[in-house]
Amino acid sequence: MKQEKVIILGAGGQIGTELTMELRKIYGHSQVIATDIRDASDEVKNSGPFEIVDVMDTAKLNELMKLYKVTQVYHLVALLSATAEKNPKFGWDLNMGSLFSVMDLCLENGVSKLFWPSSIAVFGPTTPKANVPQHTVVEPTTVYGVSKYAGELWCDYYFRKKGLDVRSIRYPGLIGYKSIPGGGTTDYAVDIFYEAKKHQKYSCFLEADTRLPMMYMTDAIHATLQLMDAPADQLSIRTAYNINGLDFTPAELAAAIKKHIPSFEISYAPDFRQQIANSWPGSINGDLAAKDWGWKPAFNLEAMVSEMLENTKVPILTA
Repeated sequence: MKQEKVIILGAGGQIGTELTMELRKIYGHSQVIATDIRDASDEVKNSGPFEIVDVMDTAKLNELMKLYKVTQVYHLVALLSATAEKNPKFGWDLNMGSLFSVMDLCLENGVSKLFWPSSIAVFGPTTPKANVPQHTVVEPTTVYGVSKYAGELWCDYYFRKKGLDVRSIRYPGLIGYKSIPGGGTTDYAVDIFYEAKKHQKYSCFLEADTRLPMMYMTDAIHATLQLMDAPADQLSIRTAYNINGLDFTPAELAAAIKKHIPSFEISYAPDFRQQIANSWPGSINGDLAAKDWGWKPAFNLEAMVSEMLENTKVPILTA
């Protein structure tokens, strides 16, 4: 196993839960320190070191990094799009303040690599709607998007000016069954599976034809690890890489679920998240990630739906 000491900030979240377990397989369970502001799943807590820490508590975080002699950091803490719109100042302070603190602590502690996730939320209504290239118009209209784009630029700055090896991906909407999502505009694509299995119906907060970029969590974890393993001299992007995965509408997802649960029905009650979704593109071009570090998604819509229905822990009702 590789001799690294890895700390994950936000290990109890949607990405962190699965990423923690994959990193423990790679580096060894004792080598990967999971942290969160609250309890994580039993799987995360019981399979290796786990610490309760507020990412804004710089002194405590510095103490942990020194104690464990950390060599890699995965900083996953953020207030997501829909939640941040309800509390913009806190969203900005958490998303940006924690990034600065973590980058400075990485420099102080000699950390070799830092992963920090960006998002398709950096795009805005002036961005092309289909097959969005790596370099394009970026004018976000949410506090989450603004904080992520500012963060991308600061990651690039710290790499070029201070030599910190920061790496980032613009995640699409992420779909997984091991933890619940945390307040994003794409959350419907997880919620729908629980409701389909529990009640055979779902009321969607987006309109039927709202196309958004998505990705199955297995692909997202694979992309993250693949980027972090890539030789530094192969990386041409130090803001954040576009990666492509799935793209579909709520109606298309519902139709795919209906093939497995014929009685499933979907209705639509768009709320404030519709406006956020309208500002984002429908599909992403990941060609540069493919060229630089070999990115290629493995899951299409049908494969993702099958796995989610099989693994989401709610029994399918029968008529």
